[in-house]
Amino acid sequence: MSQKMQAAVLHAPGQISVDSVEKPTISGKGQVLISVAVCGVCGSDIDRMLHKGTYKMPLICGHEFSGYVVEVSDDVTTASVGDLVTVPPLIPCFKCNLCKQGQFSLCEDYDYFGSRRNGAYAELVVSLASNVLVVPKSLDPRAAAMIDPCAIAIHALRRTSIKKGSKVAVIGAGPIGLFAIQWAKLLGASEILAVDLSEKKMKQAIIAGATLTASSEKDALLNSENGYEVVFESAGIPSSINLTVSLVAARGDAVFVGIPNKAVEFSSENYARFLRKEINLHGAWNSFSNPWPGEEWFDSIKMLAEGKLKWEFMITHELTLNDLPEMFQKLGKRSEHTSKVLFFPNGK
Repeated sequence: MSQKMQAAVLHAPGQISVDSVEKPTISGKGQVLISVAVCGVCGSDIDRMLHKGTYKMPLICGHEFSGYVVEVSDDVTTASVGDLVTVPPLIPCFKCNLCKQGQFSLCEDYDYFGSRRNGAYAELVVSLASNVLVVPKSLDPRAAAMIDPCAIAIHALRRTSIKKGSKVAVIGAGPIGLFAIQWAKLLGASEILAVDLSEKKMKQAIIAGATLTASSEKDALLNSENGYEVVFESAGIPSSINLTVSLVAARGDAVFVGIPNKAVEFSSENYARFLRKEINLHGAWNSFSNPWPGEEWFDSIKMLAEGKLKWEFMITHELTLNDLPEMFQKLGKRSEHTSKVLFFPNGK
């Protein structure tokens, strides 16, 4: 049997190649070897692989993934060969004060698939058993690879005071925003405004359950009237971050998920609004809570398995590992419409 596998390797920012590399192997207790079925693209992957780089290089990126267990350490009882699994990408230390409080998203000494250790743009990956979640066999592996963005959306909404009857605005209709729309609907939102510059993404937002859409700041403000009790920001663009504050109702909640790559400056009008309306601004980071990896993950698996969350309509590309270098260049140039891009390292 060959000791080599195919993987998309980041050698330096913008320098990505599909290489033959050593297969990972189980080397100790509490480990699981996974044959990667599907690995998706997160917006953070694009900037990381094209501009920022990773903590060490060369490195295999990719952290939104599912796969099938092919081997386990002798002491592992939580997963068996043949299981379909998903893998939370954060590996907390479980030792720092925040971990001891169950605040795993805020771990002070964490590891992470695809940025600090090899990820899943590869045929095989090794994970700690504590990071492996067995999902129902009826769940499509593609859906299992989308649990991370799904969990991120509900983690962020739970930072707010969303309740039945809330008016909600979602800025940025990428996969996380599309899941946020669906979660808001399930939580009883009476009105959901989706804001995105892309008309194609606006159509996806309607499928997700948006009751109103706006493709410009002007249109969004026209729809705001007295504002929205909850505004969910997932675009990570300075202008959209400012718009978020403009849309929040008095004593409402704004939660920020998108990661900006430029300095963010609030207008004096928006800063005054933040003060005068006593608006609550929340950061949301990752998707984890207690008990590890959190109800966000357990609820996402359940709702996806039961068909209460839609996901297939988000997929715009299903590609092989060999397509990855070229696809990332396209993603960087925004040369075509994309929503959820999925790679199949072992073929479909």
